[in-house]
Parts: sequence; C-alpha cells; structure tokens
Amino acid sequence: MRRSDQQAPPRQSIGYPGSVHEGSPGVPEGQDWSREEVEACVADYLRILTLQLNGQRYSKAEHARRLLAQLDGRSRASVEFKHCNISAVMVALDYPYIEGYKPRGNFQALLIDVVEAQLQSAPALQEAAQAAVLRPAAPAMLESLESVWVPPPRAQRVAEVPPAYAPRFLAARRDYIAQESRNRSLGRAGELFVAELEARRLHAAGQPRLADRVEHVAATRGDGLGYDVLSFDEGGLERLIEVKTTAFGELTPFYVSRNEVARSEADAPSYHLYRLFDFRDRPRLFDLPGSIRSRCDLEAVTFLARIA
Repeated sequence: MRRSDQQAPPRQSIGYPGSVHEGSPGVPEGQDWSREEVEACVADYLRILTLQLNGQRYSKAEHARRLLAQLDGRSRASVEFKHCNISAVMVALDYPYIEGYKPRGNFQALLIDVVEAQLQSAPALQEAAQAAVLRPAAPAMLESLESVWVPPPRAQRVAEVPPAYAPRFLAARRDYIAQESRNRSLGRAGELFVAELEARRLHAAGQPRLADRVEHVAATRGDGLGYDVLSFDEGGLERLIEVKTTAFGELTPFYVSRNEVARSEADAPSYHLYRLFDFRDRPRLFDLPGSIRSRCDLEAVTFLARIA
C-alpha cells in the first residue's frame, strides 16, 4: 500500500519507568546513568545514525571505544543496551533507528529529555532523515527465496503504565515514518518485489500455473481493495497480501488504513501482511497472517473531521 490516508500505525509497546532497568547488562545495581553519561551516549548515537542515513561507513566498535572513555566505568554491553533504549525513544518520536540496536523499553525519564534536546540542535540528522525517507527506490533483486524470510519479531511488552512524562507532545517529534509511507516509489518497488517472490515461491513448489496467476492488483485493479498482491498457497487457495515496505529496521512502525484492517478481518483465513524491511540494502520480510488487529497494537493517529 502506497498511500498514507492511514489511521493507525502498529507500534511496539514501550515503557517509561523512572529509572534504568535493573537488568541492564553492565550497570551496577541501583546506579542510574548521570546526565553527563546520557548526553555523551545520545550524542554518539545521533552521530552514528546520521552516518547511517547518509550511507557513510562507520565502525560501531570504534565509536564504542571512544564513548567508553567518557563514561564512569560502564561496560560495552551496558552502552549497547543504552543505545537500544535510545532507539526506543527515536521510534516514539517517529525517527528511524540505528541498524543492530533494536528498540528496548525500560529507560530513564532523563533519556527522553536529553534525546529531545539534542534532536532540536541536530540539523544534519534532520536533513539526512528527510532525504532518506523521500529517496526514490529502484526495484530490488531477489537473490534467493531462503534468505529473504525471517520470523516475526517479538514485541517488547512491559507491565508499567506510561506516566505523564511519556513523549506525547514533544517538539522534537517528526513525521519521518509517515513521510516514508507516502513514498510511492518505495511502496511500488516493495509490491513488485513481493509479486516476484510469490511467483518464484509457487514455481519452486511445482505450481507454475498458479505462479502465472500472481497479480499485482494494486496496479491492475486499483488501490482500494485492502491488499496489494493476489497470490495462492500450494493448494490453490487465494492469498491476499498487503505489502508494507520500509528502508529501515524490522521494528519500524507502519501505517495501515481502516480499509486494510477491515479486509484483514473479513478475509482473515486468506489475508497476509508482509512486512518488508531494510529494503535498500538487504531486503527481508516476515509474514503476519490473519487479522491485523490480532497481530498488532493499533493506535489512532489521524481523524477525518467534518463540521458538526
């Protein structure tokens, strides 16, 4: 799906307790990170993210070595854990996150304040993020059927209820994820990738006639069916596939429309949402079959208003 008249991005549940999680590796029990340590860690994270979005090479090991010299006896593992915490804040603010640092909840409230402050004074990062989400995409080459499939990620859930300081009305919030969802070039490239993947899957299963019937319905019939690709399982039953494509990590939130949610519920046995991620560098995807509402946390973010 390429349009962004969507109402709800499924989001990973993120908790915001007031102190660092006691299970953080390398962190002495009861010892929170100081403001100076958090500021140094966030600054390093934003530098790496800027390089990543600009397509420039960097060494995580070298960045970690320099950062550790500024910290009070922290371990490499604790720094990586903190970077994962920062990724969770970035996702909450609708920013991309660093590859390899999957978002993890349970972090200091201080971290939100520091990330927001540094984002406000990071024009290079904002320019890089803007360019990354608007960049046109060329069709990706499908090298093998085996390497592209991954299991669905496990959502991180926490028991805590987000208190009043959870990031809801922060000036640093951007709409980069929403902008990427409106990137028609990226969306179309992802749909074509999945159509080819399905045809090759059926050929490999000894079903060439079914492979020939795979259809990119978003292009041939229109964009309002609630799915993008018509395919089949090996027994000939229809598979209605909605494709969600991102150039970023597998835990990047995505937008779905009310129509897509309704279609997934009406045709749950045959409905599949393919989440295609890291599309520009190494395309991979996972399958969320059945009702979207049963597989994702849905958050209403946009309303259509009429004068009452």
